[in-house]
Amino acid sequence: MAKDSQTPLDDELARQQEEADAQVEPETVEGEVEDVAEGAEEAAEVAENPEAEVLAARVEELEQTLAETKDQAMRTAAEAQNVRRRAEHDAEKARKFALEKFVKELLPVVDSLEKALEAMGEDATEAHREGVSMTLKMQRDVLAKFGVEEIEPQGEPFDPQYHEAMAMVPNPELEPNTVMEVMQKGYLLNGRLVRPAMVVVSQAAG
Repeated sequence: MAKDSQTPLDDELARQQEEADAQVEPETVEGEVEDVAEGAEEAAEVAENPEAEVLAARVEELEQTLAETKDQAMRTAAEAQNVRRRAEHDAEKARKFALEKFVKELLPVVDSLEKALEAMGEDATEAHREGVSMTLKMQRDVLAKFGVEEIEPQGEPFDPQYHEAMAMVPNPELEPNTVMEVMQKGYLLNGRLVRPAMVVVSQAAG
């Protein structure tokens, strides 16, 4: 049996339906594609941000650790240098002043030789005088070789750092606080006082 032919009205309705489907379908597909793309971008951002934050925090932590390590290394190096300098200073000080006790023990010998030479009268032989003088010179040369210096402040202003006043005597011919007599010489060892000079100091007259 032959299929019934459609009426002109049916044909028109079918044509309009096809046009409507053709217009709606591309727009719907395009919208769905855009929604999928936007969703993918949002998902990617959500997935990437936590990792980026973790990496940034880790980098900051490492930079801080590096800075602290550098600071600690510099402090350690500075402390080591200070320790080395102190050790060198102590060693130099010990070397320079190791003979201090020996020098103190030797000074009375020098004093005795000086007094003996001064006390020699006319009855002393030239050989005797020369022997004492040479012995005294040898003692002084040895002391000088090891950094010992005499303090002979005759006529100089009194200095309490290096002089010890044994008496104050009025003397109108000298300025007050002038060393007018040295009773015993003083000595320095490499610039440091070993024994002060014992002196008589002038003062203003009455």
